[in-house]
Amino acid sequence: MDDKLKHQEDNIHQKSGWLTKYQHYLGEFVYGGIDGSVTTFAVVAGSAGAGLDSSVIIILGFANLIADGFSMSVGSYLSNKSELENFQKHERIEHWEVENLPEQEREEVRKIFKDKGFEGKLLKQVVDVITEDKERWVDVMMKEELEMMKQIKSPLAMGFVTFVSFIAVGLIPLIIYILDYISDSEINHLFTSSILMTFVAFFGIGFLKSVVNQTGKLKSIAETLFLGAAAAFLAYYTGNFLEKLF
Repeated sequence: MDDKLKHQEDNIHQKSGWLTKYQHYLGEFVYGGIDGSVTTFAVVAGSAGAGLDSSVIIILGFANLIADGFSMSVGSYLSNKSELENFQKHERIEHWEVENLPEQEREEVRKIFKDKGFEGKLLKQVVDVITEDKERWVDVMMKEELEMMKQIKSPLAMGFVTFVSFIAVGLIPLIIYILDYISDSEINHLFTSSILMTFVAFFGIGFLKSVVNQTGKLKSIAETLFLGAAAAFLAYYTGNFLEKLF
């Protein structure tokens, strides 16, 4: 392998290693940011459609940010905690079975690798190597029999990342209204400015989503922009309709 190809391969492995290490947290940041920006922008759009004052939009926007952000972070924490506890429960069961039913568990290992194409002396060697270490044995059973992988993510950290991303990205549609409220001079075209700022946020979040999911960047960005625009459209005209109705 020449130096250029080796350098490219090393770069791929470095990027892959970084992404694997932080993928869960980056993914949580992306989806928390998407929810935060979409829901807050929908509040802004609905309020703008109803012709509400900047102060009212700010109040509604912040109420949405705090309440929904906290709700999402709690949901993320509980979901990841339940997943971890479920893994630990089954891991304890596998440890008990290895200790108390070793022959039965050994036969299960043999069957698993026989189904993968191992046979004869090689199959016996594989089974012997796996079952000589109980931790390795349990790890194989968790992955191969139960198809469960040990979590490397902290439920508390996942909940925190969700809350931070929801607030940080969700605040963007409100920034222009906050500036208008605290400024001595009036700022024109508030809703238009909010749309532009939010769509920049959607663009960035869509790009990050493509990194996390390892999908096409243009497709991911377009999908995020479309969902944000659809939410804003529905919220704006709902607010506009209700304002005229009442």
